[in-house]
Amino acid sequence: MTPHGRRGRTPRSPQPPPPERAAEVRRLFAEEARSERPDLAALCLLVGAAADGALDDTGIDAAQMELDRLAGRLPFRPGGPDAWARAVGRVLGAGEGFGGAPADYRRLESSLLHEVLRRRRGLPILLSVVWLEVARRAGAPVYGVALPGHFVVGFGPPDEQVLADPFDGGRVLAGGDARALVAGAAGAPLEPSMLAPAEPLEVVARILNNVRAWSAARPERSEVGLWAVDLGLLLPSHPARLRYERAQLLVGRGEFTTGARELEAYADVVAAVDDATAERVRGEARLARAMLN
Repeated sequence: MTPHGRRGRTPRSPQPPPPERAAEVRRLFAEEARSERPDLAALCLLVGAAADGALDDTGIDAAQMELDRLAGRLPFRPGGPDAWARAVGRVLGAGEGFGGAPADYRRLESSLLHEVLRRRRGLPILLSVVWLEVARRAGAPVYGVALPGHFVVGFGPPDEQVLADPFDGGRVLAGGDARALVAGAAGAPLEPSMLAPAEPLEVVARILNNVRAWSAARPERSEVGLWAVDLGLLLPSHPARLRYERAQLLVGRGEFTTGARELEAYADVVAAVDDATAERVRGEARLARAMLN
């Protein structure tokens, strides 16, 4: 998977794998997510395999090797946090052409690591994953920073922290740049807690949220939302409402009996804290079953 080796491929919309492969991907994802030290690249590539039936084990290995190759281009111990940030930006941004544009928000491929490695384009969080995985392999003190609405990467300890924006080719953020990003994306002030390192499972959960949002805007691609919810439910910590979302997706896809059953199961859980919501959800289940008549 070299920078130019696959760009000529005819564009296609990723389609999920057949059921047997999808089940295997879910099993591997759950195993990795619940391991002692979840591997961010492995999890992101399994997200890609859930989205794209064309991504097999060989393709996953090729993506990991591409991350290794890119790490090999970085200089040996260039210096402190600022030197690391600028060195990674020179290699990945200026040298390899990784970056983003508004149009990338409209493509599912922008949330899939193997496609981001192929296209050199993606959402801020996936480009940040590339930065993280490449810099980590080279020994950099790097971590993800989950700013509201715009993911970036950080280098160095809190008192020396340097932020870089992979979506903007790795531009090092100076002065009020981070405050401006948060204000522009979320209309909120920058809080110190927003600059804390993001754990791998937090990053993956946010990626899956992006995929679900992409699917929600495209009802004809509800199968994308379904596999994203299924993976989200495999994370050790997830909101209970994901089960409600899954049931709604099933009903929307015409799987009325299964969807109604899951709505009823969710209502039973919610009933312990919110009777009104539980009764409303049971009503939705009755309506779903009525669709069979």
